[in-house]
Amino acid sequence: MTRIGEYLYRMSISPLEVARKAGIDSSRLNKLCNTDTTPLGALELYKIFLAMGVNPAEGFTDLYQDVILAEQGTNPSDSFEKSKESTSAQ
Repeated sequence: MTRIGEYLYRMSISPLEVARKAGIDSSRLNKLCNTDTTPLGALELYKIFLAMGVNPAEGFTDLYQDVILAEQGTNPSDSFEKSKESTSAQ
């Protein structure tokens, strides 16, 4: 199961209902939920979050909270917070 599939399962939301509301073919959503190699576009993910009744920014953060920048080895939001702090201190 993919991240989006696990997310739908964790939220106890019917993939068929999400597909209908988002205007995505149910077989397409099924592939997105079950096949890791199926590409997922930003607009498609945005529509899925809206169909789920989830704030897209919060859903995206929840879905990809473990992603870090390779060259820094840190969470991008941590770097952003540090840059805000150093800018406000000047």
